[in-house]
Amino acid sequence: MGTEYPDAGNAEAPWTEDPAAAADVEYGDGDYADVEYSDADHGGVEYGPAARVACVITVDGSYAARLARHGDCWFPERWTLDGPEPYAVPLPGRQPEEPGTEVHPMGDGRVLIRRFADGRHNFSLLYPTGPETGELPLGAVECPDRGTLLRLLPPAPGGEMAYALAVGRRSSAVWLVAGGAFGPEHLAEIPGRCSGGVWLDGTGRMLALDREVGGRTKTIVVDLERGGEVSPLLQIADGSDDRLLLADPDSGLLLISSDAPSPGRPRLGWGVLGSTLPVRFPECLRVPDCAVTPFAIQPGQVLMPESCGVALRVDGPTGSWVGVWRPAARQVEHLPAPAGWLTGAGLWTGQGELLLPYATEGMPCGVVRWAAAGSLSGEAVDRGHPGPGEPGVGEAGVGGVGPEDPDGRVGSTSEPGPPEPVALRPVPLQQAPLGNLVTK
Repeated sequence: MGTEYPDAGNAEAPWTEDPAAAADVEYGDGDYADVEYSDADHGGVEYGPAARVACVITVDGSYAARLARHGDCWFPERWTLDGPEPYAVPLPGRQPEEPGTEVHPMGDGRVLIRRFADGRHNFSLLYPTGPETGELPLGAVECPDRGTLLRLLPPAPGGEMAYALAVGRRSSAVWLVAGGAFGPEHLAEIPGRCSGGVWLDGTGRMLALDREVGGRTKTIVVDLERGGEVSPLLQIADGSDDRLLLADPDSGLLLISSDAPSPGRPRLGWGVLGSTLPVRFPECLRVPDCAVTPFAIQPGQVLMPESCGVALRVDGPTGSWVGVWRPAARQVEHLPAPAGWLTGAGLWTGQGELLLPYATEGMPCGVVRWAAAGSLSGEAVDRGHPGPGEPGVGEAGVGGVGPEDPDGRVGSTSEPGPPEPVALRPVPLQQAPLGNLVTK
């Protein structure tokens, strides 16, 4: 894989935006349906349905980006979420986009776009310039091997940089594709085929990836400031497939998929980064005949992982809806998804409100808020209600293999101490003891 970029490099494009003027920009009144993606490079299991999220949100919740549709044409759209009410700015190019084009919001309001043509992944930054769309080319990543899959990683903390993962036949590469000095930059080459992508810290240094080697998948950590140094993170049992789905740097809460407690049947569980407690697999997170995918964790709960709200996407025979759960709780609260929900997209505020973006013909840019009482409303004003549930002890689970009881617990039932503080560097969860499991 090689890199090509223009002489302009990553120079800043001077631009300003008047929110009122931007809100008046129109691009027709066509269909606002979501983009459907295949899951060829998603690496999802039972807890990952075949579609990627329809909308990508920055870590701080200021901006979002999606590929919207006008008739038969696709175009990028930037949403501003941190104002008094959300509004969308269409960013159409000179020609319609392909349905598989990826868009990615940056922290300054620009939108990164990845287009694929002739074996090259071309990256540009889009921004509004009155009625037109400005575009700053960043360069391209060339993938001569047709078997190589490249996709953008989730937004990094800070919003100044964007990364991509290129998965080849025998190795995977991490690229810095926006925010560098000279266009796309190759950061790390990792043996094995990787998927996923979760940030473990607030600086964009520690990246967790799920790596498949020898037919088994384990989560590793890539240190982007030490030349891509790799260390293990999630290895619950030697013969299990273990994946990291979400992480919250404030509390250290990890959402995990593993078939360790029931071989061949992935279970959704949780653990704490840097803790010596084992991973737990609550029975309430098993919804019959449904795929359950966590998509957002409440931030700001420093050293209190059990009090974090977790938003779940539930996909069943009758459609998709939203679940809300906290490790301290013994049940999931199920909520109807708003009409036009950009499926799989959402964000928790530090005050405990869950924001769900949606788009319909009558409301092309809307946000539903879920507050403490569990009610859904379309109001755009942040009421600042705390979320439900008090800090407590979560359901028991498994840190290894052993006989499973009807409640999904494995091992002994004695009481442990409180969770350890979050460590500066990840601690492999295989080191967690198998006994002393919580049973409350």
